[in-house]
Amino acid sequence: MMLPRTLLLATGLSLVSLSALADPLNIEDAQVRAVPPGSQASAAFMSLKNPGEQDVVLVDAYSPAADVLELHNHEDVDGVMQMRQVPQIVVPAGGAAELAPGGLHLMLIGLSAPLEEGELVEIELRFESGTSQRLEAPVKRIVVDGGGQHGEKHEQGHSHGDGH
Repeated sequence: MMLPRTLLLATGLSLVSLSALADPLNIEDAQVRAVPPGSQASAAFMSLKNPGEQDVVLVDAYSPAADVLELHNHEDVDGVMQMRQVPQIVVPAGGAAELAPGGLHLMLIGLSAPLEEGELVEIELRFESGTSQRLEAPVKRIVVDGGGQHGEKHEQGHSHGDGH
């Protein structure tokens, strides 16, 4: 009675190959931080939602706007927030991963040109499965304040450490 199992296997394989054609993640609120001219680095933030039944593992990213894209996280090391490169970002099946200021983010290093507010930056996310997904993220001014969740209310005129 091997026939049903073989049939089941064949059906299973065709379902897998069909789902592989669709983009693995729903990407929302993608944005790249506007940085002053002359800055060599910026950061990209987005919400990665995984509608699928398997974890999606982001292992690399590419953008023509920068020499290198790295996956980073902010970690509390002995009370000091430090930025650390991470080897991967797992987007759990049926769940999401938030790339946001103060947490996980994509670091754009070696910018090829100044990032102008309102421009679109092309980013390609590369997954452990060998697939990739492209998106365009607008450049936005993102103001973050160290005081927790209310960074948006931070006054833009206020500067931190201008050498006085």
